[in-house]
Amino acid sequence: MSGGGPDREKVVADFGEAVNMTAGELEKWLETEESRGVGQSGGGGESVGHASGRRIVELLRTKKSDLGDDDLAHMRKVVGYVHRHAAQRPDGDVTDTPWRYSLMNWGHDPEK
Repeated sequence: MSGGGPDREKVVADFGEAVNMTAGELEKWLETEESRGVGQSGGGGESVGHASGRRIVELLRTKKSDLGDDDLAHMRKVVGYVHRHAAQRPDGDVTDTPWRYSLMNWGHDPEK
C-alpha cells in the first residue's frame, strides 16, 4: 500500500470523475454482447477494455485506504483512456455506437 499525498488524492478524484458508472451498472454492462463485441483483443478472446472493466468493478468496491500502487496505476490508465477516447466523440447520436460501448467498458457512459 502506498502513502497518501496529493498525487494519490488527485488520482482517486480524477478516477471518480472519469468513471461515472457504479460497480453494479458496470458489472451488468460487462455481461452484454455489446460489451464483449468492442475493443482490441488482449489475447484470450477478451478485449483490453473488457478486462479493464472487470478491474474497475473491483476498484470501485475497494476502500480508498486499501488501494495499492498497482490499483492507482490502473486508475491513471483508466483516466487517460477515458479522456483520450471521449475527445474522439463522433458526430450524431452515439447511443448505439462502438465508441460509446468502448467507453462504457472503461466505466464511463457518455450518455449520463
